[in-house]
Amino acid sequence: MDPATRAAQWDAATSDLAPPFAVVDLDAFELNAADLLRRAGGMPVRLASKSMRCRALMARALAHPGFAGVMGFSVAEAIWLAGEGFDDVFVAYPSVDLVALTQVRSQERLAREITVTIDSLEHVELYRTLSGPYPLKVAIDVDASLRLGRLHLGVRRSPIRTAEQAAAVARAAVDAGLLVEGVMFYDAQIAGVADDNPAVRIMKRRSHAQLLERRAGIVEAVRAVAPIRFVNGGGTGSLHVTRTDPVVTELAAGSGLYGPGLFDGYDDFTPEPAMAFALPVVRRPAPGMVTLFSGGYIASGPAGKSRMPKVFAPEGLSYIGTEGAGEVQTPLTGAAADALRVGDRVWLRHAKAGEACERFIEVHLVRGDTLVETVATYRGEGHCFG
Repeated sequence: MDPATRAAQWDAATSDLAPPFAVVDLDAFELNAADLLRRAGGMPVRLASKSMRCRALMARALAHPGFAGVMGFSVAEAIWLAGEGFDDVFVAYPSVDLVALTQVRSQERLAREITVTIDSLEHVELYRTLSGPYPLKVAIDVDASLRLGRLHLGVRRSPIRTAEQAAAVARAAVDAGLLVEGVMFYDAQIAGVADDNPAVRIMKRRSHAQLLERRAGIVEAVRAVAPIRFVNGGGTGSLHVTRTDPVVTELAAGSGLYGPGLFDGYDDFTPEPAMAFALPVVRRPAPGMVTLFSGGYIASGPAGKSRMPKVFAPEGLSYIGTEGAGEVQTPLTGAAADALRVGDRVWLRHAKAGEACERFIEVHLVRGDTLVETVATYRGEGHCFG
């Protein structure tokens, strides 16, 4: 469906609402869910909560057979989700929140449903000090970046890279009374980079080949120490690649459900634009130019134009280089500007996925030209986990 038609439907569904506000198109959301599961090829997909940040939409996604478990980003978040009935929550980032970690060790359901990340002997020694009647479950995060000499391609996460290093941390964890449940590898240089030039495609193929070899040895070494339950890998952009590794038991994804701007330009999949937000035109400062209220919803990551929201509809509008997307106003210019009047709407898509929910207390769920339901975001439920 072209942007103009989709935006017209969203306008009709939300005609009684005053922007700024956010919508999720349920038809697009469900198409994206089906496509993620198709690319996973039957392997379970753990739902990345940081890319959702809306409990109702997380539950909707997990209702699709094929999604299983949650990949959280905060221990406090995991405690809240487990209390709300979510099972098997893996906090995929190390935590030093000793109060929350002690709470996990102190309650049977939390200890059963929550697994936390370690990637060093320091984490083991820190977690050794926690008190509580129930053992803490942990998973080891392993660096999945591509190294070419001194060149590092990927994100800076774990210091663990070799089988020997992973096994040493696993042994120390077992000795400290921790339950080693899994191993994870996040291949950001494959999952999170658009296929915008031949060099990127070559890099991705080389990285995957290297990971096939490294993952096997690392997983074998950890399994010699502890009977791990899962080996997690991949992301929205690499499901179809990571699923081919026989040692991986589950994948992870979340952003692809919303279809944010950073996923434009991949070769192997094109998510539907499911989440968008409407901003009102409040000024017409010059011919060929309009100013929107608010809009400075800048995504995390390296500062640059790629982190700004993308104008979705009407087409033919772009940012002014000297201002960009602003805290309280966003000027746009282009051929479509002169057809807009004060009070009209412009629809934009966030560059990333769940971060948009930090800007809104609720999301309006639409199907076609009908408003189906309004649901709270994490922020709307009074939570900000990071």
